[in-house]
Amino acid sequence: MHRYLTLIAGFLVLVGLKTVVSAQGNQQSVAGDRTAVDLTIYNQNLSLIREERIIKLVKGMSRVVLPDIPATIDGTSLHFISLLDPAAVRVLEQNYQYDLVHQAKLLEKYVGKEVEFVRIDPSTEKEFTVRGKLIATGYYLQPQHGSPVPNYYSTGGMIAEIDGKIEINPVGRLILPSLPEGLILKPQLEWLVNNARAGQHKTEISYLAGQLSWNCNYVALLNKDDSRIDVTGWVTLTNNSGTSFKNAGLKLVAGDVNVVKEAFEYEARLAKSQAVADASAPQFKQTDLFEYKLYSLQRHTDLNNNETKQIELTSAKDVAAKKMFIYDGLADQWRYWYRNYSYRSQGSFGQQSNTKVGVYVTFKNDDASGLGIPLPKGKVRVYKRDDGKEQFIGEDQIDHTPKDEEVKLYLGNAFDIVGERVQKDFKSHADGHVVEETIEIKVRNHKDETVEIQVYEHPWRWSQWEIVKSNTDWTKVDQTTLRFPVKIARGGEKTVSYTIRYTW
Repeated sequence: MHRYLTLIAGFLVLVGLKTVVSAQGNQQSVAGDRTAVDLTIYNQNLSLIREERIIKLVKGMSRVVLPDIPATIDGTSLHFISLLDPAAVRVLEQNYQYDLVHQAKLLEKYVGKEVEFVRIDPSTEKEFTVRGKLIATGYYLQPQHGSPVPNYYSTGGMIAEIDGKIEINPVGRLILPSLPEGLILKPQLEWLVNNARAGQHKTEISYLAGQLSWNCNYVALLNKDDSRIDVTGWVTLTNNSGTSFKNAGLKLVAGDVNVVKEAFEYEARLAKSQAVADASAPQFKQTDLFEYKLYSLQRHTDLNNNETKQIELTSAKDVAAKKMFIYDGLADQWRYWYRNYSYRSQGSFGQQSNTKVGVYVTFKNDDASGLGIPLPKGKVRVYKRDDGKEQFIGEDQIDHTPKDEEVKLYLGNAFDIVGERVQKDFKSHADGHVVEETIEIKVRNHKDETVEIQVYEHPWRWSQWEIVKSNTDWTKVDQTTLRFPVKIARGGEKTVSYTIRYTW
C-alpha cells in the first residue's frame, strides 16, 4: 500500500511539473524594437542583417515573438545570442510566420460561414443588413516558387448564398465579424525559448535575407579634346525585403561570393524614391574582406522598404584619358571556328568582313588619377560637353576592377572611319598539313584629322601558326590575337597585308 501511494505521489509530481512547463511554454513576450542594426549587403541579391534588441524573458520555457523582420529572411541562417548571459538562453524551436492579412486570405477563412452585406434601400436611402453564406471568394491562389509570398488572381467574382438563392458578385459592403486567427500584419518569428536567468536580456540576432541588394553605376564626363575625364561612382541600394531599417550601419561587399542562389529567388519590385548624399568628402572607407572588397559607409543611414537610395562611392576630376579606335574585321566569328579540324582547310571560311571601327575611352584607376580604389562592377555612362551642354555618347559595363588597372570603355562605332577585310589568297600544301592564306585589311579615314587605329586579327585555323610576310609591324597579343597599329592622315587610307602559315 505504501509503495502504491508513493507511485501515485510521484505521478502527481510529474503531472504537476509537466503542467508548469506547459504553462511556462505558453507565456509569450514580444521583442522590443531594434536598438542597433548593421547591414552587410552583397552585390548578389544577398544581405547579412545584424540587429540588437531588448527581450524580457521569464525563467524556464516561454515563447518569444520577433516582429518586423524581412519577408525574404532565410530562416535557416539565423544566429541568436544573449549578450547578458550567452549560456542562459537557448532557442529550442523557431517558426517563421508570414501568413499576412490579405483580402483573399480573409475571405478564404470565411468560406462556408455566415457573413453580412450592408446595402442601401433606394427608396429610403438608408442602410440595411442582409446575412448570407460565403461560397466562393473570387480569388485564385498561385504559390510562388522559391518565395513564401503567394500571388492572388481574380476569377470573376465573389459568390454568396442569400435567402436561399445564389448571388454572384452580391451587392453591398461585406462585413466580417473579426480577424481570423493565424493572420498577422507583418512577417514575424516565434521562438520557443528556454531561459535560466529571468529579466531584460540584450540580444544579438543575425540572419541572411534576399531582396536587399546593391549595385554600382558610374557617370563620366569627357572634356572637349577627349584627353580628360571626370568620373563619379554611385552605389544604388534597393530594399524590397519587406521591412525598413532606421539609423543602420552599412557595409557593401564587392566580389564573386559563392551563393546557393535558389534560396533567394524572390520576385523583385522596382522602387522609385532616391536620396543623394553629400559629395564633399569620401563617404565609404575601403578595406579587404577575405578575397573580396569591403566598403564601409562612414555614417549611419535609413533604408526604407520599397526604396531605392543612391550614395556616392567615389569621385575624381580631370583624370587623364585616351580615345582609341579598334578595327576587328573578323570580330567574334572566328570563335565558332577556332581549331575546328573540319574548317581548317576550307578556303572560303574567314572571308566575312566587319566594316565597323569601334571607339574606346581608357583611363587608369590609380592614385594619380584621383581614384585608386577597387571599382565594383557596374554600368558606366559617358557624356561629353557640346556648346556647354552635356550630351550622352555611350555606355559600357565594367567588371570588378582592382586598383592600378586600366579601365577600357567601348562607347560605340566611329562614323567617319571604315574598315574592310578580304582574303586575297589561300593555298594548301603537304597533303593539307600546311595552309597559307593572305589577308588584306583596308581602313579609310574620312575625318578632318589624323587618327591612330589598332587593327586586330585572329589566327583561328589552328594553334600552330607563323606570320611569313607582313607589310606592317605587328605584335602578338596572345595565341589568338595579333595587333597592327596604323596611323592614317585625314582623308587617307591604309592597307595592312600579311600572310600566315598554319601547320598540323
